[in-house]
Formats: sequence, C-alpha cells, structure tokens
Amino acid sequence: MADLRAGLIGLGAMGRHHARVLREISGVDLVAVADPGGDPFGVAGGLPVLPDVEALIAAGIDMAVVAVPTKFHEEVGLALAAAGVHAMVEKPIAENSEAGRRVADAFKVAGLVGCVGHIERFNPALQEMRRRMEAGELGEVYQIATRRQGPFPVRIADVGVVKDLGTHDIDLTAWVAQSEYRTVAAQVAHRSGRPHEDMVFASGRLANGVIVNHVVNWLSPMKERTTTVTGERGAFVADTASADLTFYANGVIPTEWESITAFRGVSEGDIVRYALAKREPLRVEHEAFRDAVLGLSNDIVTMEEGLRTLQVAEAVLQSAATGLTVEL
Repeated sequence: MADLRAGLIGLGAMGRHHARVLREISGVDLVAVADPGGDPFGVAGGLPVLPDVEALIAAGIDMAVVAVPTKFHEEVGLALAAAGVHAMVEKPIAENSEAGRRVADAFKVAGLVGCVGHIERFNPALQEMRRRMEAGELGEVYQIATRRQGPFPVRIADVGVVKDLGTHDIDLTAWVAQSEYRTVAAQVAHRSGRPHEDMVFASGRLANGVIVNHVVNWLSPMKERTTTVTGERGAFVADTASADLTFYANGVIPTEWESITAFRGVSEGDIVRYALAKREPLRVEHEAFRDAVLGLSNDIVTMEEGLRTLQVAEAVLQSAATGLTVEL
C-alpha cells in the first residue's frame, strides 16, 4: 500500500515540529509544505515552500496538518474540506465557536477525518491516568484541578491565554473525566499590556458532578504543567512536562501522633510513581491521525470535541466579562 501523501501549512514554531514528525512516522510521506511567510526554521528540506492552501491542495495530498495562526483556521480548514483532504487543525479549532461549527460541519458533510491538535491527551502520564481511572483504581472521582503556568510565548499574538493554553486543560479534563462541562465561573487579568488576557482562574462543574478548577497564566517565571485528580481512594498527580504519574493513596493505618494527625488531615498511604513508556505526544498524535485516515482507529480528538472545548473557553471569557456563572 502506498504511503499517504501529507501536506503541512504553517512552518512556524509548531509547524517545524509537525514537519519533523511527519517525516519520522511510517506510512506517511510529507510531499508539500506551504507558508506565505516562508520557512524561518528551515524545515522544508528539498520541498518548495508553497504560498497558500490552494497550492498545497494542488500538490495532490491525502491529508494535511494546519499550523497557521488561529484566525486562519476556518479559511484553510474549509478549503481542505472542499478539496476532500483529511485534516488535523492545531488547537483551537477556530477563532470562535461559530467558525468552529462551520469547519466541523464541513468535514462531517464531506465524510472526512477532521481532528484538532489537543496534544495533551496524548501525553503518556495522562494516558496512563485515564487507563487506571477506567480500571477503577481511583474509585469515585471528586475533583480535577489543573495548573498551567509559564513565561509568555512571543509566537502567540491572536488569542489570549484562555483559548491558547486554557483549551488544553478544558479538553483534557473533559476527556479524563469522560464528562462535559455544565457550569463555569472565571476571573481573568491583563497584566502585560497586550490586548488579550494573560491570566485566568476558572472553576466549574462537569455533567457527572465532578468539580474542576484551572489556574493558567503566561506570567510565571517557572513552567508548571500539572493535573491532579482526587477521588475516594486517593489522588493521581500527572506532571505533563516530565510525563510522570504519581498516585497518593488514602491511608488505612491511623496516625497516632496527634499533632501530625491535625496537620496532615486525611491519613497518608503509599505513594507510587509509576514507571511508564514515555513516547513523544506529538508522534502519538500523528499516528492516531494517520490511523484514523486509514480507518484503523478513532483515538483522535474529533472536531466536535474541539468545538465543545472552544465553547467552554468562550464561556470562561463570558463569565469573566459578566461576573456571572455560565451554564453550558
């Protein structure tokens, strides 16, 4: 069977990584790249840098990765759908949910594979956490809390921290819990002089009753990427920067030292950091996209899921603007 002919549009900070992985995975041949701004990182190799999505389509591709700025996702996505090209669009799916709906509908009507690049789902720590939760190792889930902080990325200029970093946490939380958001309440701040928000604190409740909260900003001097899931048997803590997963079990041995008991709260049990294979999330994501195009699996983040994540992000911004809890 011939390799799938892949195209890539957008050769910036994220596009360069897509180019590398597209060349590494089996069953895929990167045959065309496009970026009207040229090739700043020199990833085209021997391929000509095409000027736009029309030229990319004309190269005769089966599938494409869209890594252009968010405001161009709709235009590029609709062109690919009209041409019958399967696509993975970097997150968020589009600039707003109305545009996201048009993109998702276009791929659905055309019968094409359309997915969104919410890469955190493919992090080995979260994949292992999800597997263990499904096996019942945590029991009933009570709360999911995420922290995603770090310095401002100069490459992001067209959206704020909610639609950029925050959508990672929204997507992974709904996926880990296997439940959609029902309410959100949020506060944002503008501290860096840019037009978009750079800090957010959001809390909410999922349809299954799990309470959630997210601390996200672009103004922290240290980089933090953690997801903590607390349940009846203890807590999982996933550090997606290092791909480590740790389980803190509730204890069954009572603490006899009174002052320590008062300080520690719930009695402590075993602490286990799991040994797990740490494959590159971007590679796993690309393999899932390839397999979906070949009809072998459905482990992708669908465009419907990407749209739902964007709708929650917009509800976060609505809550911050109005001071009200928003129901979804």
